[in-house]
Amino acid sequence: MLVACSGGTDSLALAAATAFEAPKLGLRAGAVIVDHGLQADSAHIAETAAEQCRTLGLDPVQVRAVTVGTEGGPEGAARTARYDALRDAADELSADVVLLAHTRDDQAETVLLGLGRGSGARSLAGMAPAVGLLRRPLLDVPRATTAAACIASGLRPWHDPHNDDPQYTRVRVRHEVLPILEEALGPGVVEALARTAGLLRADADALDQLAADVAETALSRAEGEVRGDLGVLAGEPTAVRTRVLRQAALEAGCRATDLTAGHVAAVDALVTDWRGQRWIDLPQGVRAVRKGGFIALGPDVTG
Repeated sequence: MLVACSGGTDSLALAAATAFEAPKLGLRAGAVIVDHGLQADSAHIAETAAEQCRTLGLDPVQVRAVTVGTEGGPEGAARTARYDALRDAADELSADVVLLAHTRDDQAETVLLGLGRGSGARSLAGMAPAVGLLRRPLLDVPRATTAAACIASGLRPWHDPHNDDPQYTRVRVRHEVLPILEEALGPGVVEALARTAGLLRADADALDQLAADVAETALSRAEGEVRGDLGVLAGEPTAVRTRVLRQAALEAGCRATDLTAGHVAAVDALVTDWRGQRWIDLPQGVRAVRKGGFIALGPDVTG
């Protein structure tokens, strides 16, 4: 396994815990430090984190420099570059899992961000404990515990100044919104939000599975189009039908980051509120059109 370590409090605490537990379980544990190159001294920060991981006994320990693009905004672009680097490292080192240090506080912030953006159940479900090779073992652990662990272990965490920069929405949620909620509603808001994410995740997982089963029957591919059978789709609950239509749009070429709930609702209206609409324009030049007994989605479809 590999620990994704930034040198911050949470990831250093995870690195220390992993170094302590892995040998007892007969597991080999290393670390990957991703240098985003976004600060003048980023290379030094990355190497300092790497040295602390080596001191803890993790092996191998790698520093990987990445180039951060612009798509998805500063945070999104950095996250994409980071996850790509982590997956490359896991592939190169034959690692089975990569451990991420997101805490219960991070989960609560994610839920609030989803609420503020009007997102659906999948977004409000927050971060999953496991996605592919990625694992988040600290999602039930408060940030205060990781800070205490670093002090107890004699570690020297790096404090990212971006974590205090109010231009980032997550920082404002952390330092402004959550304290107000704690004051107004009483202690335990963070824990309650994280618990809500877990409950919603179970519901979202069940609906996604139902939608996947329906998609097997409702969706087909022909002549460069993704087609949805109107007869099948019309009989499904909205929560299932819209998930199938979203999948169809993604298969037709839309990017998940650009496809909004509004887009999906407009396509859904072709099924449930047909009034002679010609077509729906979707991201990446994809178009949705009602044709006879099905909905066709693709870059070149016509009514």
